[in-house]
Amino acid sequence: MASLIDFKIGFFLAIRQIRRASIWTTGLIVFVMILTFLNLVVLSGILVGLIEGSIAGWHEQYTGDILLSNLDNKGYIEGSNNILNILRSFSEIKSISPRFTKGVSLEANYQTKKETDKANLASGQLIGINPSAEDEVTGLESHVLEGSYLAPGDYDKVMIGYFLLDRYLSIDNADFTTLKNVYIGTKLRLNIDGAQREVTVKGILKSKIDNVSRGIYMVDSQVRGLIGRDDGNLGQIAINLEKGIDPNLVKRNLILSGVDKLAKVQTYVDAQPKFLKDIVNTFNLLGNVLSSIGLVVSSITIFIVIFINAITRKKFIGILKGIGINGGAIEASYIFQSVFYAVLGSLIGIGLVYLFLVPLFKAYPIDFPFSDGILVAPVDQTLFRMALLVISTIIAGYIPARMIVRQNTLDSILGRK
Repeated sequence: MASLIDFKIGFFLAIRQIRRASIWTTGLIVFVMILTFLNLVVLSGILVGLIEGSIAGWHEQYTGDILLSNLDNKGYIEGSNNILNILRSFSEIKSISPRFTKGVSLEANYQTKKETDKANLASGQLIGINPSAEDEVTGLESHVLEGSYLAPGDYDKVMIGYFLLDRYLSIDNADFTTLKNVYIGTKLRLNIDGAQREVTVKGILKSKIDNVSRGIYMVDSQVRGLIGRDDGNLGQIAINLEKGIDPNLVKRNLILSGVDKLAKVQTYVDAQPKFLKDIVNTFNLLGNVLSSIGLVVSSITIFIVIFINAITRKKFIGILKGIGINGGAIEASYIFQSVFYAVLGSLIGIGLVYLFLVPLFKAYPIDFPFSDGILVAPVDQTLFRMALLVISTIIAGYIPARMIVRQNTLDSILGRK
């Protein structure tokens, strides 16, 4: 076992060898370390970021920081007006969007349909909104793909999600139907609880959040009358908080105010669909598996590089042993070299991740069909992966050095096998 003096001598030998090494050899090893580090951090970060982008979309475009919805045994939020008054008393709350909700169907081309023709129907969620309040919470207006956003005085006009239109999403499935030949200004028939209402398409929405892209939006005052909600009881209330406010803290205060007796109180994390949480866990596991493979490949690469280096310097190692340098000191020198390469490569990799890649993906997210993918790289996980890389590199550097040092000193000097 190497002593303290062996480590001091090994450190001196390592510095001497690194200084005298070819700049191309050193650059190649460090480059391998950088690529390995990026593989460990970026690959899993993109996989998780793919789903994190979808989660961020739910948060920003639908739920807000806190979402109130009907209790499981109720069809709507009872006492909604009282709840709204409570919410307005919270200084932490920045904006509120009350929503009336109801499952409905839309029918297109009914004016020209023959008796033998199949009805052109699609189902969705009718969402009655205050246009300005909804836009303040979820930025809904920015998702208008065609046409224009709702105005408070719009009568019998709707915005519909593009998932409901055949020209954007053509699916041959009896359980998932879309409307054909629907454009801005097209008349549709709204079917709700056996009643019918003719409405005009004012806007088409495009979002990667299903609830928005399959939604049917209408001014709240009209929806309230259509669904017979004269008491003003709502289906949902989306809430945005002031910057820096913890949603969990406001949730606890709402529960203390008794809101949970009338509505389900969820932070944006609580309101995430279960399938998103399952996919996050799956992608985390997949990213770790792929990163582990990269770590093994890197270790093998370092092993080969150090082994070749030790073989070519076998005579020099023999001379060191011959003049009394302990084998532990020689082994320590290769360990210090391995640490140097791993740490330098990792530090450069950290700089690339946080100064270049994370801002780049934030500014230009990957356009996946169901999310805007970003790069997720928590500092604690990044440092843990750096530690793994350093440890694996130390082991990969020590083993070949140990193999050469254990050879007979005279054989090493004379170059005999």
